[in-house]
Amino acid sequence: MINAVLDTNILVSGLLTADGNPSKVINFLKDKRFTAVYNDEIIAEYRDVLFRDKLGLNAKDVEDLLGEITKIGFPNVPAKSGILLPDEDDRVFYDTAKSIDAYLVTGNLKHFPKDPHIITAVDFVKLF
Repeated sequence: MINAVLDTNILVSGLLTADGNPSKVINFLKDKRFTAVYNDEIIAEYRDVLFRDKLGLNAKDVEDLLGEITKIGFPNVPAKSGILLPDEDDRVFYDTAKSIDAYLVTGNLKHFPKDPHIITAVDFVKLF
């Protein structure tokens, strides 16, 4: 089974656009084609962003998605790495993925070091 940490931007894009690759990633999650790796800090980040009024996301859709992640996902609390990142808010996603050699699926590759396990939604979908 593939393990993956989903950057918040993948969830935002997937919930906003029903036919894009981020939406396919969400559907793969719901179909249990991979295991989402998360922790309390990641869930808090998801909640903070996904419930912003300016996004206009349906609250039930958000709650359902977060429920799926915590119900069928794998909780993992990593040690903090010493690697420098352009945005420290991304550290939890990077450290969580690296701690168990999971994929990190993101729309912002430039925020992370070059690594074959840090990929876009397009490349993640291609794995299937």
